[in-house]
Amino acid sequence: MSEHAMTRRSFLAGSAGVAAVAAAGGFMGFGAWQQAIAKEEEPPGRTEVVHTLCNACSSKCGYDAYVVDGKLTKLIADEAHPYAQGKICGRGYGYSQIAYSPDRLTDPLKRSADGSFEAISWDQALDEIGQKVREIVEKDGPQALAMVQDPRPSGKYYTKRFMNALGSPNVYTHGAACNLSKESGFTQAIGTGNFESDVERSKMTMFIGRSYADAIRPSSVAALQRAHENGAHIVLVDPRLSNSAAFADEWVPINPGTDLALILAMANVLIDQGLYDKAYVAANAVGFDEWAAAIAGLTPEWAAPITGIEASTIRRLATEFANAAPAASIEPSWRGAFGCSYRNSGETARALCLFNTLLGCWNQEGGALFTSGVSVGKLDPEKFPSTPKIEDAIIGSVEYPLALKSMGTNLYAAQMAKTGKIKGMFFYNSNMAAGYSNPAELASFLDRLKLMVVIDVQMSETAQLADYVLPECSFLERMELPEFVGGKTPVVTLRDQVLDVIHPNTLPSDQIFAKLAQACGVGEYFDFTVEELADAQLRTVGLSLEELREAGTIAFPEKAYSYGATPKWKTPTGKVQFASDACEKAGLPRCPVWMEPEVMPDARAGEFRLIGGKQAIHSHTQTANIEALMDITEEYGLDRAWINASVARDLGIEDGGLVVLHNELFDGPIRVKVTERLNPTAIYLPSHYGCSSKDQHTAYGVGLNVMDFVPFHIEPGYGGAMTQETVVKMQKAGE
Repeated sequence: MSEHAMTRRSFLAGSAGVAAVAAAGGFMGFGAWQQAIAKEEEPPGRTEVVHTLCNACSSKCGYDAYVVDGKLTKLIADEAHPYAQGKICGRGYGYSQIAYSPDRLTDPLKRSADGSFEAISWDQALDEIGQKVREIVEKDGPQALAMVQDPRPSGKYYTKRFMNALGSPNVYTHGAACNLSKESGFTQAIGTGNFESDVERSKMTMFIGRSYADAIRPSSVAALQRAHENGAHIVLVDPRLSNSAAFADEWVPINPGTDLALILAMANVLIDQGLYDKAYVAANAVGFDEWAAAIAGLTPEWAAPITGIEASTIRRLATEFANAAPAASIEPSWRGAFGCSYRNSGETARALCLFNTLLGCWNQEGGALFTSGVSVGKLDPEKFPSTPKIEDAIIGSVEYPLALKSMGTNLYAAQMAKTGKIKGMFFYNSNMAAGYSNPAELASFLDRLKLMVVIDVQMSETAQLADYVLPECSFLERMELPEFVGGKTPVVTLRDQVLDVIHPNTLPSDQIFAKLAQACGVGEYFDFTVEELADAQLRTVGLSLEELREAGTIAFPEKAYSYGATPKWKTPTGKVQFASDACEKAGLPRCPVWMEPEVMPDARAGEFRLIGGKQAIHSHTQTANIEALMDITEEYGLDRAWINASVARDLGIEDGGLVVLHNELFDGPIRVKVTERLNPTAIYLPSHYGCSSKDQHTAYGVGLNVMDFVPFHIEPGYGGAMTQETVVKMQKAGE
């Protein structure tokens, strides 16, 4: 634990005081790791309180961690953190157990010829990795190296700096299997990758494939609840009736993969009946007449058989939007519906932005907002020298020109490993081999690499394929760089070190990348500590590391968002683009029109669309190996496959029965949940299960992995994984 953590806001607490904190924290009852609470007759322990950020999902909510005599005991949510707002979700509590997990990686590992792993020293691992990297660069150039990382405060800085220091631009996020299509499609229409729906103040918000109550970001759930209480019309468009139903007025059980048709038909109604904001469109958009002509025939009657939604419902929803505008919007969604799911995901994202433009809702109260942010300024070039300028573009940018360069398409990078164009790959906090696309296909690609290095806290499926596995300490055992969070009032917040390093041979990411850089001959770009870098970054915005450590989260009220300002559209035309030259150049229509998914289920052949989605207690594969969270899964059968009740009756399948899901790629047994809460054309599998790594003793063998059933393919133009472009059949086990 850092010296700061030992002294800041620390106090001597008797057992009664600690017990009170325990009750307030709501952490009692998990029972998976020891609660360090002294009995009345025992002497008091020393309690330290340290601010950190959760690592259970990408929201990274802030909380104060209470540590008694070196043991984590309680988590108290940060009221000032904009995503937490005084609350932590169940998986946030549960994931803190990763620090004490018996399945933690504890030493560097090297793969042997027989496929097993042996523990080696850091010196050996670094020397051998450095030698292999230098050989690849010397023979094939730095373009033959790539990095895939799931952005975290320090990781997103150090991974990019490390690769750029080597001369490679090939730094990929997990985006191709998450939100690449959505953000790239938004960028083509409005010039930026995201926005925020002002749900709480809205008169009407439509959610397409996104469930705040399953995601979970506490502040979003609270906003949805307040919107419901305020009388907003909340519409869930989703093949599955999610847990957000508690706050919704209407569920529209759309056929999966057809969200684009719904949006186009609603837009058709607004244009045909003159219900859109004509003045706003005229002042802020280009290409409107072209799009209006392109969708003139895409009426609700056209969309009804495609979407499974009655034409009268589509027409009514469009009219209700017009009546509620500008305090209305389609919420930006995330992974589930069109983040990366279908051949038409990027085009769905584009159409969504254009529909919101018809409402004139941008930056209007209750509408769709571009909120404020704060970013780091320039640093001392002598202490923090810039890496060499790289002229080469990230691999895949030519083949998938619409993909945001800040994310890239990691799937194409893996494909280039198969061809030999990429020789070495690093993976930081990324389980690409299990969750990004078809695992068998990805494994065959990665097997062709000359060097594969994985940095993680547990033995993931990706780590199982690696040549070297480097153990990072858990998020509670390290300090990371400041996290700048945009919003109505932007903030900066800190993940500080809560616990002493539990396994002495594990290291934080900043040290791992500094040591790798030294071994690879570019150590001069890492001649500083994470504390020095953090303080320098904060000095550029008028703060210091000492101040942020004391406060945990600091707001920038002078940067607070205000309603009404006309956005600066960062598109090539400086306007909302109803037509895009870049899309046309990429082989897509200039204007978003109907594009059918790549595959469609044939009901006559017994086929169903296989869809995935989050549950409130898990974040994909990352949290599956947590005992307390898996206990909940097993108690309630949360790993079961969902099937529509009427379809189940036709197939003779009963609730809880054992069935087999199968297609040409994979087959596996699973218990089934028979429910009215699912579109009859779909089978739903939660996205967190099917772990195949035997070193994850809690997660191994529980449920099925959605990706086993999904072919390896990449969305044209945008580069997404098309994670729901597959069909399966279901039959009772034994038939």
